[in-house]
Amino acid sequence: MKRIERIIKILEKRYNTENFWKEPFKLLISTILSQRTKDEVTYKAAERLLKVANKPEKILKLSERQIEKLIYPVGFYKQKAKRIKKVCKILLEKYKGKVPNKRKELLKLPGVGSKTADVVLAYGFNKSVIAVDTHVAIISRRLGLTKNFDPEKIREDLHRVIPKKYRKIINLLFVNFGKDICRTVKPRCEVCPIQKLCPSKISFKSIEK
Repeated sequence: MKRIERIIKILEKRYNTENFWKEPFKLLISTILSQRTKDEVTYKAAERLLKVANKPEKILKLSERQIEKLIYPVGFYKQKAKRIKKVCKILLEKYKGKVPNKRKELLKLPGVGSKTADVVLAYGFNKSVIAVDTHVAIISRRLGLTKNFDPEKIREDLHRVIPKKYRKIINLLFVNFGKDICRTVKPRCEVCPIQKLCPSKISFKSIEK
């Protein structure tokens, strides 16, 4: 078995990836809200907003001020309120209220970058793509899966080495792993379940000494 497949199998036993699949529109709005915002704040804000307005046409009936109040205290909540209204307007005008399932089209939407587009494709449309965020980028470099820092290039590198059947869950696994063990600062290598498969463990140990 390839090293990456062994790593994935080990992490799969540790972290749940079964209950993340969501309706594309709700996922799109939640991911826009998540930018520069902690997960627990994002979840609550998305829940408040989508409980009041769960479709583009319903959100457009709200004022920016109403949206701001519902999503506060997410980071840059005023800008995100404007962005969400723009996105909903475009969805209604160009896509009949539906979220497009093509990456090229998603990237045209205000506030939608490569990570957001890939999250929607993977977990809203069940497509075999890898969403690259900070955790995915850092862990991929530490594991020697890429030497790049640009998210698009990291995505290309990962798509070359990770089989399609695993791509959808990589973001979920690496995000959980990054929060739990392979932290950005002071990774917990001493309790890492994939330490023997990680080429960076030696450098981290030397730093600790």
